[in-house]
Amino acid sequence: MPAVVTSHGGHMPEHDGKITFYVILCVIISAFGGLLFGYDIGISGGVTAMDDFLIKFFPDVYEKKKRAHEDNYCKYDNEYLQLFTSSLYIAALVASFVASKVCSKFGRRTTLQIGSFFFVAGVALQAGGVNLTMVVFGRIILGCGVGFGNQAVPLFLSELAPARIRGALNICFQLFITIGILIAGIINYFTSNIHPHGWRISLGLAGVPAVILLVGSFAICETPTSLIERDQIDQGKATLRRIRGTDNIAAEFDSIVIASDAARRVKNPFRKLMRASSRPPLVIAIVLQVFQQFTGINAIMFYAPVLFQTVGFGNNAALLSTVITGLVNVFSTLVSIYTVDKAGRRMLLLEACVQMFITQTVIGLLLLLHLKPAGSLSSTEAIVVVVLVCVYVMGFAWSWGPLGWLIPSETFPLETRTAGFACAVSSNMLCTFIIAQAFLSMMCHMKAGIFFFFAAWILVMGLFTLFLLPETKGVPVDSMVDRVWKQHWFWKRYMIDDENDDDNVIKG
Repeated sequence: MPAVVTSHGGHMPEHDGKITFYVILCVIISAFGGLLFGYDIGISGGVTAMDDFLIKFFPDVYEKKKRAHEDNYCKYDNEYLQLFTSSLYIAALVASFVASKVCSKFGRRTTLQIGSFFFVAGVALQAGGVNLTMVVFGRIILGCGVGFGNQAVPLFLSELAPARIRGALNICFQLFITIGILIAGIINYFTSNIHPHGWRISLGLAGVPAVILLVGSFAICETPTSLIERDQIDQGKATLRRIRGTDNIAAEFDSIVIASDAARRVKNPFRKLMRASSRPPLVIAIVLQVFQQFTGINAIMFYAPVLFQTVGFGNNAALLSTVITGLVNVFSTLVSIYTVDKAGRRMLLLEACVQMFITQTVIGLLLLLHLKPAGSLSSTEAIVVVVLVCVYVMGFAWSWGPLGWLIPSETFPLETRTAGFACAVSSNMLCTFIIAQAFLSMMCHMKAGIFFFFAAWILVMGLFTLFLLPETKGVPVDSMVDRVWKQHWFWKRYMIDDENDDDNVIKG
């Protein structure tokens, strides 16, 4: 769940600088935060489908699962089972606001280090859990790591990267998320046959990237933008020279200094976000996070093994199907890296809305017509469902996955960057929590209608994109107001001069 956040005003089309080995090393280390987030998304659904895990923590669910006559849609309906998955995201929501303050005051690197400590502690508690309270508490600690990591890593990547590859590097963070989901699916496939502690291995192996991130976070540098913003001018200049591999950094350095001076004059960035001129990027940042989750993607990623068992796959076949969708997710994200600056943001989003709407609707129709409460789909029908899920995931992975974060991050200036980004992260975590907590109960009560529910949201998303989402491809941050917001038929009404007008804090 990644972003591009420009580190300066963007007057110059390009600055001197090479793609140095040190930058690549820093990017890889920091991107492990994305891999951890993806691993958690992918691992929880497989673990909650493992019999050994259910026997230990959710015996009632296990008993329902064994009953052949039990309603297919309801055999996993348990609020505490959902809490196991969702507790992480409510913790991440709260942590993201704390991380915003830490990020501004102490820097991106320190925020990442704190997140790494949370990751390691959370993994240890989960894997070593002896009761449900301990496991859920481990999830909450892990959620704090997600809140800190998702706040710091995208900012770190975008401020460290050369301008010409900033977008690609930030979508690479999304790529690491998809790789984490894929790795989780593969691990669940093998550990599901290791009794009785396969689930512990699945949860515990998250410790590997967590430790790599923790150790690596002490080897990477702070970003020049963060150093200069915190008045460490000489160190910021030296760091900029190091990561660019050239002494010709004057233009980029000056632009960062100007942006940092403007940011320091803003004493309360959250208050500034309430001003009329901040409303368009803030509304879009929040709305896109809501839409990203209500495509239904995390419901499918969290509970893919459960979903595939519901339509008739056995446990191993369901986990294998999850691996297949994970592979589709990874390779489709590569498509986004290649096309985002060619086709544009709106084109990818609109195409994906059509693709996801059709697949969700057809899956819903198949289940409505052919999946009885106590039966299963035929093998052909079940395979069709897997193919449709893959096509759906494909559309999401090259559009709403990376672009749902990329677009809002392109529109916040430095003075409201961490505050605006915290609003985006927290909105995303809140919606993720709602979906994770509610999906199994929704599937029980709505049955096949759950897919029509998400299809309706996708239709709304498409209309919003068509009428209210401007194209931001190739527009410098400092030109966003003149070239995007003031030209847009709807958002131009908010582009008033409220720099010194406190009366505009609430009204617009």
